[in-house]
Amino acid sequence: MSSSHLGIPKGTRDFGPQTMAKRQYIFRNIRAVFERFAFQPLETPSMENLSVLSGKYGDEGDQLLYKILNSGDYLKATSEADYQQGFVELLPKIASKGLRYDLTVPFARYVVMNRHAITFPFKRYQMQPVWRADRPQKGRYREFYQCDADVIGTNSLLCEAEIVAMINAIFERLHINDYSIQINHRKLLNGISEVIGAPGRQTELAVSLDKLNKIGPQKVLGELEAKGFKQNQLDLLSPLFDWSGSYQELQPVLSEYIKDSPEGAAGLADLNLVYDHVSSLGIENPRLIINPCLARGLAYYTGTIFEVTINNAQIGSVCGGGRYDDLTGIFGLPGVSGVGISFGVDRIYDAMEQLNLFIEQESNACQVLLIAMDPASEPHALGLLSKLRSNQVSAELYPDRVKLKKPLNYANKKGIPLVVLIGSDEIKSGKISVKYMDTGDQEELTEAQLFGKLLET
Repeated sequence: MSSSHLGIPKGTRDFGPQTMAKRQYIFRNIRAVFERFAFQPLETPSMENLSVLSGKYGDEGDQLLYKILNSGDYLKATSEADYQQGFVELLPKIASKGLRYDLTVPFARYVVMNRHAITFPFKRYQMQPVWRADRPQKGRYREFYQCDADVIGTNSLLCEAEIVAMINAIFERLHINDYSIQINHRKLLNGISEVIGAPGRQTELAVSLDKLNKIGPQKVLGELEAKGFKQNQLDLLSPLFDWSGSYQELQPVLSEYIKDSPEGAAGLADLNLVYDHVSSLGIENPRLIINPCLARGLAYYTGTIFEVTINNAQIGSVCGGGRYDDLTGIFGLPGVSGVGISFGVDRIYDAMEQLNLFIEQESNACQVLLIAMDPASEPHALGLLSKLRSNQVSAELYPDRVKLKKPLNYANKKGIPLVVLIGSDEIKSGKISVKYMDTGDQEELTEAQLFGKLLET
């Protein structure tokens, strides 16, 4: 195949070594916090049965599922009548599997299948790619990684507080300092529907409110008007768009607004308890903000809802989650409550690039390049290479015998800070020649002196 025909599907990306070093830095820090908070690792297959995935993400989500054609002659089981009846009738006969859309539904499936072997509450984390047949755009990809942490088998709001603490711990490790953790509650959304005089229409209301950041208040109101909401109802809703401030500032305002709705007041009471738990954990600046218009995850969140944005990065939300009271019920295990959070690594990466937050040395995997100046020096170089690696120093030996300029250029391009030259003279003297690539300086050191310098850094 000619190079002009090479390419990858839109919405997917290759990641070279420098990019991967930065991505692994993110994964490593997220995993370290997950494990510190006692979450256990889990993986599920890239593909699931379509019966598991379909109907779990709403009509729009079903459209975004990648379906996998059955192997072999997948048209064998079809007939002319199937084609005439359309896609819905045809699909089950040609595709029975699909790529996972998120990690939460496969997790629920796993819990149900393994419920007799699991100790509840079950805390798991999962770091794997997901796929969505979405329209690619900035910050939105068709293949992307999610890093999920969920607790299932308890109603306790201590879990929500732990999630807030975990978000803070991860962002602290990544040196992300300016971010907001927006929080809301489905009961609060339902209460707003009651307060404006539209009981029973909370889903319609929430679907429009969920678009607030994308289309703005006026278009949200226009959309609701088109749905049949009356002007006096929209007037009662409008103040929510203007509220801003800390949790402590907004809580009494919202409490007054929602006082005539018992369900809304119950939702706010849950959020207040979460905030109290967070305070007890000793987090000085939890960055918690009540956003009464936050309405993500309408298909399955039933309690608290989280969404995290990095304030000084134009990237959208980088993290989100919430409580689901009966997610396993769709697979025949009702009444098992859980709460979870999902970190979008691709968006976090893009935000950290925008803000120049990656630590420089993270992209320099190799610390030392050894160069054997002649064939007789190779055994000595290999011995030193082994010693370096045994002392947790990333090192490599340049494999070819060429003019010195070529391996030095190699070290420069890879960002390797130290080059060690080993020849017959160095072996006789018991010293090795060390070149510092950033300054061009060179000095003679014993192996012990070299290790001393490397272990200092």
